[in-house]
Amino acid sequence: MRTLRISRCVDEALGIRSYELVDPDGALLPPFEAGAHINLHLPDGRTRSYSLCNDPQERQRYVIAVLREPTGRGGSVYVHDNLAVGSQVQVSDPLNNFPLMAGACIYTLIAGGIGITPILSMARYLERTGVAYSIHYCARNPERAAFREILGTAPFSRRTVMHFGGEHSGKRLDLASLLSERVGGQQVYCCGPAGLIDGVKAATWDWQANSVHFERFKIDPTLSTGSGQDATSTFEIEIDSTGQILDVPPQKSILHVLRDNGIFPDSSCEEGICGTCATGLLSGTADHRDFVLTDEEKASQTVVMICCSRAGSRRLKLDL
Repeated sequence: MRTLRISRCVDEALGIRSYELVDPDGALLPPFEAGAHINLHLPDGRTRSYSLCNDPQERQRYVIAVLREPTGRGGSVYVHDNLAVGSQVQVSDPLNNFPLMAGACIYTLIAGGIGITPILSMARYLERTGVAYSIHYCARNPERAAFREILGTAPFSRRTVMHFGGEHSGKRLDLASLLSERVGGQQVYCCGPAGLIDGVKAATWDWQANSVHFERFKIDPTLSTGSGQDATSTFEIEIDSTGQILDVPPQKSILHVLRDNGIFPDSSCEEGICGTCATGLLSGTADHRDFVLTDEEKASQTVVMICCSRAGSRRLKLDL
C-alpha cells in the first residue's frame, strides 16, 4: 500500500477515462508485468481492481483506465466523479492473475470494451521485445473504443484490427475463422465481456491446455465453477490464529461472515475474478468457485478465494 497522486486524466472513449498515477515525491514504483492490476483503496471505503495499461518497463508511473458504470457497485462512478489531477489515493502493489506465458512464437490478443487495458500493456511489451502478435479489439462503436488513437498509429496500427457493430464502419469479429487454424507455439489472450469470452472458448475447445487464457471484469451471476456444497448448505470455518470457529450459512460468503465477526481481509471484486482475497487453506476441501486459480492450484487445496468459494467438507481451516 502506498499513496500515489493522479498526475494526468484523459477521456479515452465515451465513458472511459485513463488515470496516470505517480509517487508524490517522484520515487520509482514497484515493477509490474504485462497483464497485472492494482487495487485502488478509495476514500469512501471501497476497493476496486484496475488493470495497468502502460509499458511494464515504466517505473515512474502506473496508468489505468476506468469505465464509468452507473448501474455497477459504485466504484467506477466514484472514480469518475471524485478523482482528478492532484487527487491522492491509496494503491496496492501490482498483482498479476493474467500473465503472458513466455516462449510463444505468436500471441493473439483479443479484447472487448474496457478489456483492452491489460491487452494494451501486453502489446507494448511484445512490440518492445520484438515478439510477433496481433490485436483484435471489439467495441460497440468507434466512440466506445478506448485508446483508438494509439492503436490506430504506428507501431500498433499494423498489428491491430478493430471490430465494431454492423451499423458502423469496421468488421465484426469472426472468432471461428480467426481461431480455425492453430500455429505451433501460439498463445491466445482474451479479456472482455462474457459473450466474447464464451465465443473464444467455443472456438478453442480442442486447443492444447494452457494455450488460451482469459480475464473477466464481470461474471454472469449464474456461473459457478464449483461442484461441492451448494449455497443452501452451512459449513464451518476455523481461524488458525485464534481457534475461533464460525458458521457460514446459506447465501452468505466466507468474506461476509468474517466481516460480521470483526475480521476484515483484503477484498475487491467480491466475484472471484481479481484474486485480492486469496487466503491460505490449512485443512479441509474448498469448493472453488473463482475464475482466478488454475486447475492445478485448485487441486492443491492450499488457497481459497473467500469472496465466492464454499466448502466441499464440513470445515475449512483458514490461515488468518
